[in-house]
Amino acid sequence: MADARGHADVLRAWFRESLPAAGNARRLGVLTLIQSLGLGVFLTSSAVFFTRTLGIPAHRVGLALSVAGLCGLLCTVPIGRLADRLGAGRVLAGNFLLAAAGFTAYCLVDGFAAFLAVACALAVLETSAGALQASLTDALVGEAARVRVSAQMRSLFNLGFLGGAALAGAAIAAGTATALYATVLANAALQLVSVAVLLGMRLPAGAGPRAAAEAPGGVLRSAALRDVRYVAVSLVCGALELYQPLLTVGLPLWIVTCTDAPALLVSGLLILDTVLVLLFQVAVSGGARTPAGAARMLRWAGWALGASCLVFAVSAGHGVLLDSAALVAGALVLVIGELYQASASWGLSFGLAPAGRQGEYQAVFSLGRGLQQFAGPWLMTSLVVGTAATGWLVLAAVFALLGLAAPPLVRGLEKARARTEPAPAGARPDHMCHTRTTETSRPAP
Repeated sequence: MADARGHADVLRAWFRESLPAAGNARRLGVLTLIQSLGLGVFLTSSAVFFTRTLGIPAHRVGLALSVAGLCGLLCTVPIGRLADRLGAGRVLAGNFLLAAAGFTAYCLVDGFAAFLAVACALAVLETSAGALQASLTDALVGEAARVRVSAQMRSLFNLGFLGGAALAGAAIAAGTATALYATVLANAALQLVSVAVLLGMRLPAGAGPRAAAEAPGGVLRSAALRDVRYVAVSLVCGALELYQPLLTVGLPLWIVTCTDAPALLVSGLLILDTVLVLLFQVAVSGGARTPAGAARMLRWAGWALGASCLVFAVSAGHGVLLDSAALVAGALVLVIGELYQASASWGLSFGLAPAGRQGEYQAVFSLGRGLQQFAGPWLMTSLVVGTAATGWLVLAAVFALLGLAAPPLVRGLEKARARTEPAPAGARPDHMCHTRTTETSRPAP
């Protein structure tokens, strides 16, 4: 009885930590659940829908999605600047409305040209949505809580994505065109629900759009892209996010082509990763509230990801049990790096963006992630499958070097900002902290 009570207390404490506080933070959590549910439904079933239901050949699907990804990268920064001028909430609501129309349009596609057009339009919306949501999070919950709320949202995202993937699995198992069309239309409907949730959010006083007066030059001219040190930090952070294609492309191919482990372990490791992120992301995020703390976490992320690659390098040719054990051990080390990298990315993207410019700077920060998404699958197949253990060693070195580069890059950026931006009245100089950010105690949930 005592053990059961103790377990219940631990579970209640975890829920208190992971559930966003009432108000705007809670609404952001609901929005994340809705969006992740739709993404889980669509991404899990989209390959089957495109090839079997729409009749687009697989190689042309890959071509269209690559072109679409490039379109998304090119349009993200102008949309971020637009959010600074009009408000992230307004632009995000328009984004969701257009996404609802776009997913509905997939059901009307009758050839490759139409498919390419819809894919490009949706890629622009999906790529910009992350930066818009980050900017909205900063506006709604403020500096003290934005990293913590982002961690809570990531935990909720994993939960919603699992639910969406399960629903998509049922649709795929049904094996009918009607079921697959239903998954696409369900995602379109969830975009409209997201708009309704957004309409219920209220910005705090003084948190509206401000960049129109501070950043002249129109939405197509970006000062953030000329901020070379900030761009360098975003690229390092984005490159460390190569753990995503490693986990979803490189590792599965490695398991089925080079190891003696059962193919079932592919889905097992993905589930393990998702559950661990769901359980521990909020707890890990506490060290990333300042840019200096986030930079240290990014260094640790690079080392952990590099160490996981070293473990994966020795996971082949030793029989089912040993190979499986090495793969599980490598996955556990990888999730440590993933948790650190995600936390650090929030601390850096929020903490290094000038006041009133979150939309534009979040958009630029997302370019590193976009480049990783564009080149990551090819890089993983070339290194992991093409060169076997040597490829893992190369990846380990890359991750470790990227981690080492993060702290000096952040220090250099903060020193440059300190020379060009006046410190707030009464602020204490600190070369390790951004002039708008000070180290504070961990905010309450």
